Amino acid sequence: MLTGPAPAPMAHLSKNSNRTPDRRSFLTQSAALASAGLGLASCSALGGAKDDRVATRHTGKRLQVEDGQPLRIGVIGTGGMGTGHCNAIVGQVKNGEFDAQIVAVCDVALPRGQRAQKKLSEDQGIEVDFYQNHEELLARDDIHAVLIASPEHWHAQMVTDAIMAGKDCYIEKPMTLRLEDALWLKQLMEVNDDMICQVGTQYMMYPKYSEARRLIEEGAIGKPIFSQTSYCRNSKDGEWLYGIDPEIVPGPNLDWERWCGPLGVHEWDTEVYHRWRRYRTWSTGIIGDLLVHMTTPMIYALGGYWPVRVAASGGHYVDKSMENHDQVNINVEFENEHVMHIVGSTCSEQGLETLIRGHEANLYLGGKDLVLRPERIFSDDIDEETIRCDDISPQHALRANWMNSVRTREPNQSPVEFACKVMVMVDLATRSMWDGKAWGFDPETMTASPI
Repeated sequence: MLTGPAPAPMAHLSKNSNRTPDRRSFLTQSAALASAGLGLASCSALGGAKDDRVATRHTGKRLQVEDGQPLRIGVIGTGGMGTGHCNAIVGQVKNGEFDAQIVAVCDVALPRGQRAQKKLSEDQGIEVDFYQNHEELLARDDIHAVLIASPEHWHAQMVTDAIMAGKDCYIEKPMTLRLEDALWLKQLMEVNDDMICQVGTQYMMYPKYSEARRLIEEGAIGKPIFSQTSYCRNSKDGEWLYGIDPEIVPGPNLDWERWCGPLGVHEWDTEVYHRWRRYRTWSTGIIGDLLVHMTTPMIYALGGYWPVRVAASGGHYVDKSMENHDQVNINVEFENEHVMHIVGSTCSEQGLETLIRGHEANLYLGGKDLVLRPERIFSDDIDEETIRCDDISPQHALRANWMNSVRTREPNQSPVEFACKVMVMVDLATRSMWDGKAWGFDPETMTASPI
């Protein structure tokens, strides 16, 4: 597979095992449930052998939320993103946005995990537990839900483990590293429809996208034929050059074997550990890390159709030391006769205006508000209109939406369903970038193939 080495089956590692019998039973069960092939390279999504994974109902006992009780949350992954979530949750609780406590954290790197443990204990005034293995945290029976902010090659396995343990979850974007695992999670959530899984694409919370969907459904712009969006930024030295902590090395401070996990053990490289988004084995770079923010709400606004043809081009134009591309241009065709043009860059901050073009009118989504503007030949029939939308912090709103879903069991705003459609774009665009071919996707058979 030209998008990087194929994921190995996601077996659980046992390097740091000090589990009780109950926890050991959970681990054995979890591994067995995942052993149908989670992460296999030759599944139907790749156009190869049939994917024989079968999703089953979770057997974990879901902890009920009692009235007046704070949600008890675990956080898996306490790097930059995970720590940001921890700090924000504590702040939102203090602001009265929801009632929750982070009672446990997990990270393969002791310095990171223990720093988060100490700060959260001090900030919340409670004792917070630390684990190096996420299965240890999931085996607890006093946790309602987990927020997962691990590197993306672990996402599918950790969501599977959480759901099978009866824990609702919030998974950072992109939902998975590869398409086959996104399709697996779609199956898993369909079978476990009593569980909540929210994907961390916070732009889904902007009211303008819901308003755009309403207008399109009402026929306000005629047939939507073409849309465009982008996520572009710039830096002098390169993207994702996070600071390297010399304290974090394999051994007492880092379980490197577990960090590699589903992709198999690789030679230690501090650059890979600290800056994994720059490398094609571990990340899809701009496409999965940045563009999902824009494409997820756009797909929602346009009615949630499946992509059926994806072609991408670009290259390493400035940041030549980064393995993933620093400039990407993507064309996506959807099953409802619509084309979306997407641009991503880490070497120029000049992007495209976010815009949905219809036969009769266009929707401009570049700002906080939504503007409907008729095509010239329809200007006598359609009035220009500006729909004012609330100014919100989308990430704060998405976390609050997740907390409310966990508490009330109401559907969340950024579900696996839409993330799966976005992963078709992510995966096929990544393949197209590396192999130079257009890729097609068949929503009937859930298979992808080069065109």
